[in-house]
This record gives sequence, structure tokens and C-alpha cells, in this order.
Amino acid sequence: MPQNTNPSRHLRPEEIALIAGMLESHPLKSKFSMQSSDYYVQDIDDGGMGSIQFLSLSQTKRKFGMRIAEVEYTDQDGVLVLVSIITDEQGELYEIDFWKVDFSPLIHYPSPNQLRITG
Repeated sequence: MPQNTNPSRHLRPEEIALIAGMLESHPLKSKFSMQSSDYYVQDIDDGGMGSIQFLSLSQTKRKFGMRIAEVEYTDQDGVLVLVSIITDEQGELYEIDFWKVDFSPLIHYPSPNQLRITG
């Protein structure tokens, strides 16, 4: 699989709001600071669905750990979108995975009040 070549960036305000909303009642909420300057991310080449990967300062190869939160919402075209927060094997933020069930590009980024908790 080719390495992601997208430039790194800070979290956007809408991403911070999404993560904070997803972790609102989660036991790990206090572990993750939601300041844009605390994290560097890269957009994932996922056909425009909106997934991002958190970058680590560590040189170690990171691996998928576990899904700690999952929500769904309906995009403006009526298509269901699942959003998951995934940590690495060390418990650090690894990825926000968007999966639009028809694999089409995301039309509208969700606000916390649009989310339905599924897991």
C-alpha cells in the first residue's frame, strides 16, 4: 500500500467539535486535549469521505488498537455515514474513520448535534 503523501496539518475547528462530541460521555474524554495545536493529522485518501490519521512524533510504526467511539449521521444526500474514533495499540489517537455506505464523497461535515451514538 502506498504511503500517504498528503501534507500534515492541525485539526480543523469542525474536527475538534466532532471529536469532543463523540467523546462527551466517554471515560477517556479527559485523556485527549481538543486543542488544534496538540495534534498533527493527515487527510486519508479515501475518496473524499473525510477520514484523517493522527501523526505521532514517535518513529515507531503504529498499529490499529481499538475503536473507542462510533456514531452515525445522515449526509445531505440521504446516505448513512459511520464515523469511528480509533486509537493505536498504545491508546493514543490514531484515526477518525468516515465510512459513507455508498463510498461517495462526503457532502456535509457533521456537527455534534447531528450524531447518533452507535457504539
